[in-house]
Amino acid sequence: MSNPQQLRYTKEHEWLSATDENGVATVGITEFAANALGDVVYAQLPAVGDTVTAGETCGELESTKSVSDLYAPVTGEVVEANQDVVDDPALVNTAPFEGGWLFKVKITDEPAELLTADEYTAFAG
Repeated sequence: MSNPQQLRYTKEHEWLSATDENGVATVGITEFAANALGDVVYAQLPAVGDTVTAGETCGELESTKSVSDLYAPVTGEVVEANQDVVDDPALVNTAPFEGGWLFKVKITDEPAELLTADEYTAFAG
């Protein structure tokens, strides 16, 4: 399992990119979570304009094994949802750090407990 060093992670198995010049970051689930879920067959993502709150549910992913809540790693406004994942949820499994990203958020508050790649790898085992 590889966790890109430039990302930050949550204990709920989401990742967060660095913010761009507009304060927008990309959110997805980790390879560990994608593997644990199994084949993702449905993605309910937050809508553009929704406000998400760090640590609270903001959507769900349904797989052949189970339904899992999606938790917001930060607080902010959703500025883009990945329509490719809605149309082809398997992208979450095949490219969790690339084409399988879930949504982009303009951050208004970021919790201190986000993990580095090494901390997340140790946590996820």
